[in-house]
Amino acid sequence: MSVDDAKWMRLALDQANKARRGGEVPVGAVVVADGQVIGEGFNQPISLHDPTAHAEIVALRAAAEGIKNYRLIGSTLYVTIEPCLMCAGAILQARVKRVVFGARDQKAGAVGSIANLLQNPLTNHQCDVTAGILTDECANLLSEFFAQRRVETI
Repeated sequence: MSVDDAKWMRLALDQANKARRGGEVPVGAVVVADGQVIGEGFNQPISLHDPTAHAEIVALRAAAEGIKNYRLIGSTLYVTIEPCLMCAGAILQARVKRVVFGARDQKAGAVGSIANLLQNPLTNHQCDVTAGILTDECANLLSEFFAQRRVETI
C-alpha cells in the first residue's frame, strides 16, 4: 500500500461517513488526477430517490463536471467498497485509468467477486486495479452500519 493510496482512501472514508450520517449505506469515493481531488461523492440513492446515486457515480459526475469532460483519462477512483456492475460500467465509460478499493463485496462486487468487468478483455477499456486499501476500516464501517440497522428493526 502506498502512502498516497492510504491518504486518498481516508478521504473516501470521510465521504462514506457523510453517507452514514445521512442514513445511507456508508460508501464513499474520490476521483484523483495529477495529485488533486477532482470529484468526490457518497451514497445517496435513498435521499435523492435515484438508484444510480452510488458513491462512484456521484464522484464520477462531479469530476466530469469539474474538468468539463466525461472522459477522466489518467484519473484514479478511490472507493471504500468494490464497485458493482453499474458502477464498473460507468468507470469504463469514463476511461478511468486506475481503481483502488477497500473492502470486497462478495454479493455484488464486479471487480473480482462476482465478475471482473474492469479487467475483462472483451470490453473496450481496462483499468488497473488495487484492492484491499484500508480494508478493515472500510469493512468495519459497513458492518457497524448494518449491525445498527438490525438493532433498530428489532
